[in-house]
Amino acid sequence: MWFDESVFYQIYPLGYCGAERENDFGAVRSRLQKIGADIPRIKSLGVNAVLFNPLFESERHGYDTADFYKIDRRLGTNAQFKALVKEFHEAGIRVVLDGVFNHTGREFPPFREVREKKEGTDYRFWFDIDFHGNSRYNDGFGYADWEGHPELVKLRLENADLQRYLMDAVRFWIDEFDIDGLRLDVCYLLPPWFMELLRRTVREKKPDFYLVGEVIHCGNFQNNLSPDRLDSITNYECYKGMISAFNSQNLFEIEHSLTRLFSDQPWVLYTGKRMLNFVDNHDVVRAYTALLEKRNINNLYTLLFTMPGIPCLYYGSEYGAEGDKGDRDYRLRPCIDEIDQAANPELFAHIQYLIKIRRGNPALSYGKYAKATLQNTNFSFVREVEGEKLIVAINIGAGDCTVRVEEAEGKNLLTGEVRNLNDIYLPPFTSAIYRKI
Repeated sequence: MWFDESVFYQIYPLGYCGAERENDFGAVRSRLQKIGADIPRIKSLGVNAVLFNPLFESERHGYDTADFYKIDRRLGTNAQFKALVKEFHEAGIRVVLDGVFNHTGREFPPFREVREKKEGTDYRFWFDIDFHGNSRYNDGFGYADWEGHPELVKLRLENADLQRYLMDAVRFWIDEFDIDGLRLDVCYLLPPWFMELLRRTVREKKPDFYLVGEVIHCGNFQNNLSPDRLDSITNYECYKGMISAFNSQNLFEIEHSLTRLFSDQPWVLYTGKRMLNFVDNHDVVRAYTALLEKRNINNLYTLLFTMPGIPCLYYGSEYGAEGDKGDRDYRLRPCIDEIDQAANPELFAHIQYLIKIRRGNPALSYGKYAKATLQNTNFSFVREVEGEKLIVAINIGAGDCTVRVEEAEGKNLLTGEVRNLNDIYLPPFTSAIYRKI
């Protein structure tokens, strides 16, 4: 499928476009053209898919949906977003949206009707309501929410009318906007039968529609990576493993995860399945901020783009943008205009070249993974598919090293150097990608 060979670029639209933090539900502010104007720059990276975080009408951050059928007025109109998707498609870039099906905001009209009419509306069955309790908003009833956040009202997905409403919304997104996939927010809370219902719905419209689930704890999710449910899940295990391994100078940590998830042993969880990989996103500290040794930033991206799975690049991080979780996570989601696009041209060029290498070598999309050598501050691994063998070697230490893999010639795709693969020399804080000759 197209997504197996894709590189994603993630955009948090409300932040990227500099939208107000609170929706006053007033006049439309047309900001989507900011993204449209950036399409040539995004395309120049070499990415061929874009992942949008929520952009439907919401109260604040996008995950508190107020209207499943309307683009947030802080961003623009439905017609403007339809035109934007067309622009991306004309540039050869697929478009995936964030689908928030576990909860809504309090201004979602069915919940607002429950607040007004209490037991006098059938919409009460769309939510887990306790009419003998109360809420922090003094609604005169209690209700289930998402992980203790009363502003996020949990949906009762078992309700047939609600299922029809949500699936009709998905059909509308495909028919009206021509989207190519969905990221399922907090997928770890969605029942498997809901994933199957969603798969049947999108398959009727687009057989190659991409479904990726947000999964923070992925150990028990392998059964949901199937043709009837999901194509992919977010790889939080390796995200955490990469940052921790680099910061502690203990590459055993990330290599353990790569072997556990992707090697060809019979007990491995995700061999042959492609997880969505990242080193930062809208919920976690920016990679450049998280990395203690900044000279390893190129190495971090070398690993991201050569490990098994589908790489996803968070907007602005191609320039080494920084951001921590302060100010209620808004530092993670700045306007693109606030990011210095001249700050790190070497990193931008490195990522650009890594994307070119990944898209030009099938072993990085489909190849097997096998550990070759491993030390605390350097390791190497093999990605191999029929007719192609790549060796990736990474040195995160302050001293140089020599990695010995096999007696054969290889060409370094990053530099063009030809070298014996039993004598791969790595200066401090560098990496190499060799194709066996």
